[in-house]
Amino acid sequence: MSYCKVLPAVARVKPAHLFGVRLRSSAAASTQHKEPKSEDTPPDPSCTVLEKPCEVELISRRAHTERQRISIDFDNTQEAYKSKDTMELLRSLLVFKLCTIDFLVDKNKELMDLSKKVLGQRLFEKLMKMTFYGQFVAGEDQNAIKPLIEKNQAFGVGSVLDYSVEEDLTQEEAEKKEMDSCVSEAEKESHVDTSACLLQDKECMDHREKKYKAHRQFGDRRGGVISARTYFYADEAKCDHHMETFINCIKASAGSSVDGFSAIKMTALGRPQFLLQFSEVLVKWRRFFNLLASHQGKDGMAILEQKLELEQLQDSLIKLGVGAKSDIENWFTGEKLGSSGTIDLLDWNSLINDTTKISNLLVVPNMESGHLEPLLSKFTDEEEKQMKRMLQRMDVLAKHAVENGVRLMVDAEQTYFQPAISRLTLEMQRIFNREKPNIFNTYQCYLREAYDNVSVDVELSRREGWYFGAKLVRGAYMYQERSRAAEIGYEDPINPDYEATNRMYHKCLEYILEEINHNRMANVMVASHNEDTVKFTLEKMNETSLSPTENKVYFGQLLGMCDQISFPLGQAGFPVYKYVPYGPVNEVIPYLSRRAQENRGFMKGSQRERSLLWKELKRRLFSGQLLYKPVY
Repeated sequence: MSYCKVLPAVARVKPAHLFGVRLRSSAAASTQHKEPKSEDTPPDPSCTVLEKPCEVELISRRAHTERQRISIDFDNTQEAYKSKDTMELLRSLLVFKLCTIDFLVDKNKELMDLSKKVLGQRLFEKLMKMTFYGQFVAGEDQNAIKPLIEKNQAFGVGSVLDYSVEEDLTQEEAEKKEMDSCVSEAEKESHVDTSACLLQDKECMDHREKKYKAHRQFGDRRGGVISARTYFYADEAKCDHHMETFINCIKASAGSSVDGFSAIKMTALGRPQFLLQFSEVLVKWRRFFNLLASHQGKDGMAILEQKLELEQLQDSLIKLGVGAKSDIENWFTGEKLGSSGTIDLLDWNSLINDTTKISNLLVVPNMESGHLEPLLSKFTDEEEKQMKRMLQRMDVLAKHAVENGVRLMVDAEQTYFQPAISRLTLEMQRIFNREKPNIFNTYQCYLREAYDNVSVDVELSRREGWYFGAKLVRGAYMYQERSRAAEIGYEDPINPDYEATNRMYHKCLEYILEEINHNRMANVMVASHNEDTVKFTLEKMNETSLSPTENKVYFGQLLGMCDQISFPLGQAGFPVYKYVPYGPVNEVIPYLSRRAQENRGFMKGSQRERSLLWKELKRRLFSGQLLYKPVY
């Protein structure tokens, strides 16, 4: 099926509506938050989220002077594991124990390949379904996973379907695909092969920033990644195939429950070259705003408190030679100018777009001369078409989600892609979140800039009057991001330690919860395996009298992990979801390999889940319920 004729809303509207932000005057200031104390807990992976659970009376409520307080007992193993038979508990214990054995985890791919040769395909698949596959994957196709989805729903936990098949590429193949898809024709035709340059060789560097260029040694984006699925660009037909897969998942989610979620990744929908380039443009424009703010003595202020005086701003731009006086004056007229006569970051962001031709968006201010310059010397017609087709596929998916009553969750990716991903997601929210939160963006709280990103986007939703939707995760790319920043030579974007990430997560979460309290148009998914974070959320909901039945706060965990959190929440009436991967055994082995790697750190750092599983097994043994079968 061809989607070349499908023009997305972002391509149909006027230029100022494409990537621009049309704003009204607003004096709404950022709310100040107290940082919570950090908790010494093991890292948890990012999660994707799913559909609406049923409501079961499980929570205890006690009278309060103004409201009823909600508390959930996460130590009640009988309730936590009532959806599991004893064999499932034993399988969980076995798999989690195997995940703590370094040799098995380090060599898991080789061991699975050897088992397949020794046992044969049929016995190998049986072994996998009895262990890792059965623990973390729901089944081979949409029909095979229905029993698990129905059982989880009966116990208050919803599901999102994710077809977790990945290409089984060698490192060399992955690096070649990445370099081919992230380097523009203009760069390829350059007399300097920047991908082969030594990092310290200054003659190899052009005016592009190192962070936003492809580097062969980090071409295989699967390395050092937790949970997240990785896509490599092959061609436009492959992107159309990915889009069709996402559409099938949207339809399947719609068919299994009301108000479902479906997750997508931008790198599956087009050539990542555009994401790299557009990210660099956004970052350079924001940096230019910070420079102009420092000229007015406003550096060091909170991001939304930096309001530039219009006359001084115009004088600065004219002196820098950015444009003629008449042109610059026209930039700040009409809706783009607040009645206060100042320009803040949101107003400034609206200046990025000035044409419907997407390649013309990729213009950046030269920090030395102040002149606007194209990021690259030229774009081919095919590159222009590829950029537009990525936007078209996004639009098709958003429309399918709205038509099917499914909310679309856009996953976060690496920091050199993320500014563009967040901006494109924001544009979908501005179009599709007018009546309810159909599109959710993902914020990685291990990033130093996470709070600024959350607060700026919340402020924009306030001004424009659309529903803000966020999924908060700690992050999936920490090891890769740190290694890349150190070797290539740019500032580490990650918080210094896990405690700082905890504080950032709670700070962002508290900010959104306060926004929900003041404005019921905000929504948040607490995607975390961290029990302390879940308890923190419940306490804040108690403080603000926020009921779980309002469906403003959601919880999400991965299938096969932290059932002692998911199921008590679901049976208590909270919207809680399990990310449900599925696909043929052989084709989800890359996913299972990463899950083993992820669980090694998680299980070594915390004995809690295993101790609760043992506690429930002993309870069933001594109470004569060893043959317990869930009834639903």
